[in-house]
Amino acid sequence: MTELLKISLPDGSSREMPAGSTPADVAAAIGPGLAKAALAARVDHGFGAELRDLNRPFDGDAELALITARDEAEALELARHDYAHVLAEAVQTLWPGTQITFGPATDDGFYYDVMAPEGREPFSMDDLPAIEEEMRRIIRADKPLVREAWSREQLIEKWESEGETFKAEWAQELPEDEELTVYWSGAPNEQGSWLDMCRGPHLPSTGKLDPQAFKLMRVAGAYWRGDQKNAQLTRIYGTGWLNKKQLDAHLHRLEEAAKRDHRKLGREMDLFHLQEEAHGSVFWHPNGYMIWRELEAYMRRAIDGAGYQEVKTPQVMDARQWEKSGHWGKYRENMFVVPDVVPNTADEGELISRDADWMAIKPMNCPAHVLVFKQGITSYRDLPLRLYENGCCHRNEPHGALHGLMRVRQFTQDDAHIFCTEDQIVAEVQAFCRLADRVYRDFGFTYQIKLALRPDQRYGSDEDWDKAEAELRQAVAEAGMASEEYGWEELPGEGAFYAPKLEWHLTDAIGRTWQVGTIQSDRVLPERLDASYIGEDGEKHRPVMLHRAIFGSYERFIGILIEHFAGRLPVWLAPTQAVVATIVSDADGYAQDLVEKLKAAGIRVEADLRNEKINYKVREHSLAKVPHLLVVGKREAEEGTVAVRTLGVEHQKVMSLDEAIAMLVEGATPPDLRGS
Repeated sequence: MTELLKISLPDGSSREMPAGSTPADVAAAIGPGLAKAALAARVDHGFGAELRDLNRPFDGDAELALITARDEAEALELARHDYAHVLAEAVQTLWPGTQITFGPATDDGFYYDVMAPEGREPFSMDDLPAIEEEMRRIIRADKPLVREAWSREQLIEKWESEGETFKAEWAQELPEDEELTVYWSGAPNEQGSWLDMCRGPHLPSTGKLDPQAFKLMRVAGAYWRGDQKNAQLTRIYGTGWLNKKQLDAHLHRLEEAAKRDHRKLGREMDLFHLQEEAHGSVFWHPNGYMIWRELEAYMRRAIDGAGYQEVKTPQVMDARQWEKSGHWGKYRENMFVVPDVVPNTADEGELISRDADWMAIKPMNCPAHVLVFKQGITSYRDLPLRLYENGCCHRNEPHGALHGLMRVRQFTQDDAHIFCTEDQIVAEVQAFCRLADRVYRDFGFTYQIKLALRPDQRYGSDEDWDKAEAELRQAVAEAGMASEEYGWEELPGEGAFYAPKLEWHLTDAIGRTWQVGTIQSDRVLPERLDASYIGEDGEKHRPVMLHRAIFGSYERFIGILIEHFAGRLPVWLAPTQAVVATIVSDADGYAQDLVEKLKAAGIRVEADLRNEKINYKVREHSLAKVPHLLVVGKREAEEGTVAVRTLGVEHQKVMSLDEAIAMLVEGATPPDLRGS
C-alpha cells in the first residue's frame, strides 16, 4: 500500500499525497491555474518554515504555502536570484573560459562577479547589450532549473577540471557534513545545460522570468572575497522585476532620482561642495548653511518646548572612556584616534607620546552626556533629565562608502539623551513619538515605525532586553502608532549592541524610504559608566538612558530634503526666498525700495538689476530654485505693483506691494510658528 503524506494548506484544508510528491504536484491537484502561477513553496515539516523549490519532494507530512507573484517580496527575491544565474550563464556562453564567482539578489536587482577569459579585456558597458540578448534567449528557452545534492569532493573536482579557480577555492572551504547543492539550467549533463553551485531555491524554469522585465545597468571593479590583495573581478549589475510595468516604473524612479540628486542640485543651487582635501567632510556655502541655520533654529524651538536642556561636550576624549562604554571594542576601526602627547621636559620644543594613552575623536555623543549627568548628585525628583546637543561627530568611513551628504565622515546629530526612572520610560517614549510626528509632518513626510530587536551579539541580560523591547512596544501602542497606518513592523536582530530601538522610516516624494529618527531604550551604558541617581528610598539606582534623534544628522537630512523637494524647498527653508528683477533700468529705484521693505519684513531677498533680458533672469533664478521672482518694470513702478512668478507655476500674478509682502511673509514663516 502506497504511503500517503498529509499536506496542510493555509485555508485549513489538507491534501493526501503519495510519498515522493512535490509542491508542484499539490498545485496541479488544486487546479491548472495555480500550477501555472506557482513559483516556489514555503514548507514546514515541523521544524520551521523553509522556502523550497516547487519540484523538491516533501520529506514527510508538512504545512504548505505556495508562492505566486502575489507574494511580491518573496517572488522578487526568487526572480532576482534567477536573473543573476542567467546572467552568469549568458556571459560564459558568449565568452567561454570566463570564470564565475557569486551573484546574489539585491534590494532592486542582482549582480554577478566574473573574470574575463585570459587575453580578453575586462567586461565593459559595451558588452551589456550582447549579454542582455543572450539572457533573453536563455529565458525564452524555458530551461528547467534542476537541483542536485553533490559531495564536496565532486564540487572541487568539477571546478578544478574546468579551471574555475575561484569556485574551487570556495568549495574547498565548505563543511564536509553539510548538504551541498548545485542547480542545472537545462537537463543535467545534457548538451547546452549549465551548472552553478547554489543553496537555492530557484524558480521551476528560466521561462518563469519575464524577458522584458530586467536591464543590465553598469559594471564596476570588485575584488575576490572583497579583499584588495586578491584578484580583481568585474561586477555586472542589473535590475530585475516580475514584469515590464514594474521595470519601467523603477527606471522612471531612477530617472527622477537622477534629476533630484542632491549633489547635482547642490552645485546648481550653490549650497555646498566636497573635495579631496577633506574626504567625507562638507564645505557649506552661505546658501547651504542658511538651510542648516533654519533647521537648527526649528529644532531648538522644538526641543525647548519639549523640556530639553542643551549642552555642549568635547570633541576628543580619553580612550579609556570609550573602553568603559564598550564603543572601543565595537567601533575602534571607525574611530579617529590620536596619541595623548605631552611636552618633553628635556626639550620643550619636542612632544612625546605617553605609553598606551590614546585620545579619540567622538563618533557619538552618548558617553559624554553620561559624564554631564554624573556631575553632582542627581535625585529622582530631577528626572526625567533631557540633555540635547547639536553634536559634531566623526567616523572613519571607507572612501568607497562616502556619498555626498548621505554618508560622510564628519556629521552633526540632533542628539539627545533622556535619563529617567523605570516608571517614566513609556511616557517619555510616547512624548518622543508625538514630537517626531509633529516634526516630520511639518516637513511634509509620511513615515513608518519599526522596532529593531536584539542582535545575536549584545550587552545586557535577556531580562533587561525583554523589558526594553516590551516598553517600546507599549509606548508605540499607547501612542496609537502600532498599526498598519504607520507601517508598524518588528525587525529581529537589527537592534544596537546595547539596546533595542524604534526607527522612523520616511517616505519621500518618489516613494523611496529613508531611516532617520530613532529612540533606543538602554540599560547597559548607565551600568558600564556607573551612572546613578538617589531614589525616593535614599538609595542609589541606575537610570535608564533613552538615546534619541529626529533628523538623525543635519547633513543627511538636508540631502534628503533637497531630493524630496527636487531643490524646490519650502519658502521658509529656501536660502533666497525672493529675487526682485527689473525689466528696464527705469525701475531700479523702485526695485531697491521693494527689496528694503521685504528685508524689513524678514524676507531673504536679493535684487537683480543687471542689464539682461527678463527671460534670461527668469531661467537663471529658476535653475537656482528661488521660490518667488518679483518682476518690476516701468508700469509696476508707476502703479506700486509687482508681477510675481512663483517657481513651478506657469502664469505670473500681478498684485499690490502690500499683498506681495503679506504672501511672502506667510510662506517664509516656519510651520511651527504659523498661527501663533
